[in-house]
Amino acid sequence: MKICLIEHSGHDIYCIFNEGKYYGIASMLGIDEDTLVRDFYDLYNKIINIKIESKYEIKPAEIKYKIPVPGMRSVRDFYAFEDHVKNARKNKGLEMIKEWYDFPVFYFSCTPNVYPSGADIKYPKKSKAFDYEMEVCAVIGKKIMDCHENCMDSIFGFIIMNDWSLRDIQKEEMKVMLGPAKGKDYATSFGPFLVTSDEILKDSIDGKINIELKGYVNDKLYSENNLKNIYFSFSQLLERASDSVPLLPGDVIGSGTFGSGCILELGPEKYGWLKPGDTVKFESPQLGELINRVV
Repeated sequence: MKICLIEHSGHDIYCIFNEGKYYGIASMLGIDEDTLVRDFYDLYNKIINIKIESKYEIKPAEIKYKIPVPGMRSVRDFYAFEDHVKNARKNKGLEMIKEWYDFPVFYFSCTPNVYPSGADIKYPKKSKAFDYEMEVCAVIGKKIMDCHENCMDSIFGFIIMNDWSLRDIQKEEMKVMLGPAKGKDYATSFGPFLVTSDEILKDSIDGKINIELKGYVNDKLYSENNLKNIYFSFSQLLERASDSVPLLPGDVIGSGTFGSGCILELGPEKYGWLKPGDTVKFESPQLGELINRVV
């Protein structure tokens, strides 16, 4: 099931997207929108079992997507693809760091700077090395802490994610062995659909999930990979993130950049950094499309 948040008649409405049409979730549940947002994670099982009826279809004049994560609390972004780490370090003239294999690492992103599909992303004047990063994120829907078994039960859905990066600033910050901070908090984008776990995890094996992604800049294919090629499984990411702290409904867990999923890996001398006027599009047969224009 694809869940999205769209603007309709001056209001934000959570919908189910099915066969090109939008259906209001609150109306189908017989509740108001505020109650749906407040109790979304408690209502999850009812939502995924909704019987769609044509009388609940919403027909907005134009589609304007919002972030499809009710009560988003935090964004932890991991560094979990071996190819990405190897390629990025190689382009910097560095060997693979052996400690990377010991456990998955992550940083906290900036939730106020999360943008939806369709939003313009302002070019960062303070950077001359603006990059995209092709990722997938999972939305926590059930509290876990110190999780070691059945961790995936806490995930209610998956979304395409773009972790926009300021590579020159990131490079300088990392020299002092803390961060990334200002190299990463500038912007993050989420795709239009929260695709529910019952639909996605049926194809997973040991937490390694079949989600295909392609990345384009100005309609030219730059990146292509699959989430199942991740080195640390999502189960391992959740185990690490929940170590001694609770993960709560509305927390978001990023996979980290797919191998070949950014210009830093591909080579800025060949591809060039992003510039005003560029359009970055990620597409997935499972998760839909995430499109943003740099302005």
